[in-house]
Amino acid sequence: MGSRHERGAALLTVLMLVAVIAVMAGAGLEKLRLSTRLAGNAAATEQARAYAVAAEAMAAVKIGGLLSTSRQRVTLVGGWSGRPFGLPLPGGGLATARVTDGGNCFNLNGLVMQVVPGVYASYATQRLQFARLMRLTGVPPQVADQIAAGASDWIDSDGDQQGGGAEDAAYTGQQTGYRTPGTLMADPSELRAVAGMTPALYAQIKPWICTLPIARPATINVNTLLPEQAALIAAMAPDTLSVDGARQLLLRRPVQGWANPAQLWQGTVQPPDAVSQTSSTTAWFALAIDVDIPGAQLEERALIDATALPVRLVARQWGEDT
Repeated sequence: MGSRHERGAALLTVLMLVAVIAVMAGAGLEKLRLSTRLAGNAAATEQARAYAVAAEAMAAVKIGGLLSTSRQRVTLVGGWSGRPFGLPLPGGGLATARVTDGGNCFNLNGLVMQVVPGVYASYATQRLQFARLMRLTGVPPQVADQIAAGASDWIDSDGDQQGGGAEDAAYTGQQTGYRTPGTLMADPSELRAVAGMTPALYAQIKPWICTLPIARPATINVNTLLPEQAALIAAMAPDTLSVDGARQLLLRRPVQGWANPAQLWQGTVQPPDAVSQTSSTTAWFALAIDVDIPGAQLEERALIDATALPVRLVARQWGEDT
């Protein structure tokens, strides 16, 4: 009888060991499967990034060709702006790139001037222009003034708060405290951290702003600016030009563009800021790349500096545009 009990206990022990080993083996196989999948995803993502870099090179060649034929006057002739050009990839994948004028925007980093390398002071003229632009696009005046002042304080190097602005004291006391960086913005999404900004306001302002890596206002190309972007022109005038009025100026642009940006203002008063903030050529190009290959999809947004030839890529961002 005892022998049967011993045999039963031994059998139960063996069954338990088999069950434990089976669970361990299953867990090990699951980890192996997951590791294999992660390795495959990582390899596919790296391959997608390599294809994106190849698309960057193609875009740089196209931009260089555009500028070499017409350096002093860049227009929309030829339909290059926003037109997708593809790069067929092995295995049925595709990389698509689109080039647009990257300087037709309000440069947030133009809210300051560089005093000495690494030291920035607020630029009042641009702060007022930014507030005007926001008002023209539907932001309430008081809110526009607050955001413009806050964004200027965010970038400038001093700790002096402008009227309606915000320095460190306004942020360090929050539940999750932080400080102003005191340097140029790397991405427009930084504006979301400025006092007074809300997700709804940021979504409203986002199409109009950029962060060029220079502490100067963006130079608008009057030959590539679209009529729906007329608020950028109207904002240069101190409340003397409406968005509709600016749109009408752009709609009379000849197909071959203007050789002199001052021709835009014929029939109206040219604002003082327009002399330095408008041009007939383009110094910055925006690049959007989408790569779709088996196992990976990749979005890239990049900025190309065309102030001198050959052009060079100065910033890139992978992932969804925020």
